[in-house]
Amino acid sequence: MTIPIKASHSRIYDIFARWTTISYRYAAWVLLGALLVAVASSVYVSRHLGMNTDTTDMLSEHLPFRVNMKHYNETFPQDMETLLVVLEAPTPEQAYAATARLAAHLKQDTTNFHDVYPPNVDDFFARNGLLYQSLSELEQTTDRLAAAQPLLAHIAGDVTLPTFVSVLNGAVEELRKGRSMELQPVLRGMSTTLDARLAGSPKVLSWQSLFHGEPQKSRYQELIVVKPRLDYTLLFPAEQSIAALHAAAIEIGVTVDGPVRLRVTGEVALAEEELNSSLRGMEYAGIITFVMVAVVLYFAMRTAGLILNVLLCLTMGLILTAAFATATVGHLNLISIAFAVLYIGLGADFAIHFLLRYREVLESGLPRTEAMHVSGGDAGAALTACTITNAIGFYAFIPTDYSGVAELGIISGTGMIISLLVTLTLGPALLRYLPKRQQTKSITKGSVGKVLELSLKWHKLTYAATLAAVVGAIALLPQVRFDYNLLNMQDQKGEAVQAFRKLLADTDHSPWHAVVLANDRRETERLARRLAELPEVSKVVTILDFVPTEQEEKLSLIEEMALTMGPITVSTKDRPVGEDVSLRQRKALDELAAALDRFLAERPNHPDSVSIRSLRSSLGLLFVQLDAASASERGKLLYAVEEDLLATLPSALQTLRTATEAAPFSEQDLPASLGSRWHSRTGEYRLAAYPAEDLNDNDALRRFVRAVQQVAPDATGAPMVSLEAGEAVVEAFVQAFLLALVGIIVSLLILLRSVKCTLLVLTPLLLSSLFTAAFTILLNVPFNFANIIALPLLLGLGIDSSLHMVHRSLNNELVSEVLIHTSTARAIFYSALTALVDFASLMFSSHQGTASMGIMLTVGLTFTLVCTLVILPALLRSPIQTAKV
Repeated sequence: MTIPIKASHSRIYDIFARWTTISYRYAAWVLLGALLVAVASSVYVSRHLGMNTDTTDMLSEHLPFRVNMKHYNETFPQDMETLLVVLEAPTPEQAYAATARLAAHLKQDTTNFHDVYPPNVDDFFARNGLLYQSLSELEQTTDRLAAAQPLLAHIAGDVTLPTFVSVLNGAVEELRKGRSMELQPVLRGMSTTLDARLAGSPKVLSWQSLFHGEPQKSRYQELIVVKPRLDYTLLFPAEQSIAALHAAAIEIGVTVDGPVRLRVTGEVALAEEELNSSLRGMEYAGIITFVMVAVVLYFAMRTAGLILNVLLCLTMGLILTAAFATATVGHLNLISIAFAVLYIGLGADFAIHFLLRYREVLESGLPRTEAMHVSGGDAGAALTACTITNAIGFYAFIPTDYSGVAELGIISGTGMIISLLVTLTLGPALLRYLPKRQQTKSITKGSVGKVLELSLKWHKLTYAATLAAVVGAIALLPQVRFDYNLLNMQDQKGEAVQAFRKLLADTDHSPWHAVVLANDRRETERLARRLAELPEVSKVVTILDFVPTEQEEKLSLIEEMALTMGPITVSTKDRPVGEDVSLRQRKALDELAAALDRFLAERPNHPDSVSIRSLRSSLGLLFVQLDAASASERGKLLYAVEEDLLATLPSALQTLRTATEAAPFSEQDLPASLGSRWHSRTGEYRLAAYPAEDLNDNDALRRFVRAVQQVAPDATGAPMVSLEAGEAVVEAFVQAFLLALVGIIVSLLILLRSVKCTLLVLTPLLLSSLFTAAFTILLNVPFNFANIIALPLLLGLGIDSSLHMVHRSLNNELVSEVLIHTSTARAIFYSALTALVDFASLMFSSHQGTASMGIMLTVGLTFTLVCTLVILPALLRSPIQTAKV
């Protein structure tokens, strides 16, 4: 049994032919109603549309990894929604002091902060810090301080440059005479400090590092874990708290040009930064898109009236879609916010097809009313089929576990229906008052058609090239990958991202670590033991690790240290200034230089000669600058040198004196702020398993997560969430792709009543999907949480173009040589070009997820255009007259 294709569409044709004719005749009323609806919808959206920035809500709460995370958050709520405040300084003393001041300031601000926790800045650790050293380390520290005690006592009594240099001078003399002394650390430290000052990048000497016998690092950092008060009535919930934090830092003296650097990161800061880059990207993309769409429309329409028609239809449809989103979903998320940019391209597609068909019919000589009747029926039938397939492609997201994209599916799928109704209602009404200039021949018809003729002329080459491309793409498919790293989706220049990556590089303190909960102490010990045996785990930390072993032996050494050190009192007198002081400082430095020269002359092969020679060279450079400077400049330079060398000595001695007050303690004696983070009120213990590798690498992330899950299946934490969420997203999109494909095939079979025609429609979009997946490898743009929506989306978009071609071929029984010169081919070309500039604009977003989505959609639509206008016409070289049921 055969049915003519026109008969199968007669009802739809008649409905939209009458609909568009009525809109055209009663244009004034239609336009007035549209204006009122647009104003009312705009007011409604502005007052009620919210923004959900919580990325955890984008996946179903019933997934196992979300259940585990929810239980952990309920057990240790203080770890939820936190900021990590990182303070970096050239010395540990400066970092500690700045952290202590900032933490104290933030604790007073209960308006903006729930909780402030500096892990390492606490009186408890200041007193008992030495107990966490091993016995051998503590013995070395004790011996080192015992040897330095006389020198320290002398300097502490008068913390000035002449006293320090005089003591060092005497020590060098003793070393020259053959006495065994450990001077290399202080000699190297002084030399490095002088060189830094002379080079214009001053660096303070760390006496704490000298006491512990450690080489001074370039930077030291301390952390503060801050739980801000979030105001979800604002677009940026933590904006006020973060601003208060920066203001507090300035008040305590942490400024941009100071030695201590402040960086704010953590999940809340990352979320705020991601939302900001997403919105900024969408704003720029929207502006760029609108401008570029207008340019493309000019070349397509060549008439201001038709261009304005398209833009007004776009605006109206966008407002109504936003109103629908407000009424049904109530908010946008970081994914569904892309609907605005996507709608511009999709809505323009509908308007272009309708208006170019109207112009083509009008140019054939029919009166305007009849031309509206014919074009409305033809375009309405084709656009209805496209709307159904497009909506199916979007609605396929709804049943998946990726609820964030399901919301995009609801909004965009319904947006396609809105676009159809707006195009065929507002478009005809606008044509009544926006007449176009009559043309006997379309300017662009010949150029587009002439290019497309090449594929028909060389159709055998087209077949061969397509086959070769398919084989190559299939060969590349096994290399397609998914990027589980959420950080890679964000703006890589963002302060929070850069700070977080720097923390990740330190695997011993990585904020990305696995968290395991144990019911009791015995299970905690068992799990800690098993996890520590894993090669993928560098260390395991529990509350038990905060109670040091061998306390009695260590306390004996600490008591010995306290007796050896004696009551060293640091002078609190202000340092004198003036010409006399500068002269004494220079004299002391000259005497030290002379002592160093004597040592090198008499003991050139001494083990300390390298350090002494380096210090002598630094002093020589200092003398050159001093001799070239004026009296006032000389005084300032010497005062700065004194500050660089001695500024941290008082605080280091105070810290050391406090550390000698250690006392034995047990788990019950730990500070509540610490204990509550490792042992919950419900009795559960927290274990933190740190990775042995940098989890910025996806393979390392997978190895770490799977290894930990073998020991603790219910483990949670950022690594587990990233990997499990990624796999849930991939599964959701495979499901959406299959649902969309099945739904589209069924709808095509119903609409076209032909297996052959259905295959012709599907071929271009399946080929474009295959080529797009292959190009992700060539472009090194892996799928991620954002751009993976491209494939099901392109499935719906690709249907439009091929369906228009097949529908026109069936309806008018046209061969390809004629088909490529019709308004349908031109509309496909310019619609695709409109969507291309729409999607390409996303690539300008600083949000890498949005930018990668723009790349994916641009590449995919390019292949869709090629497959539809190059490959499909080669397959439609003979007309299809009937369709079989």
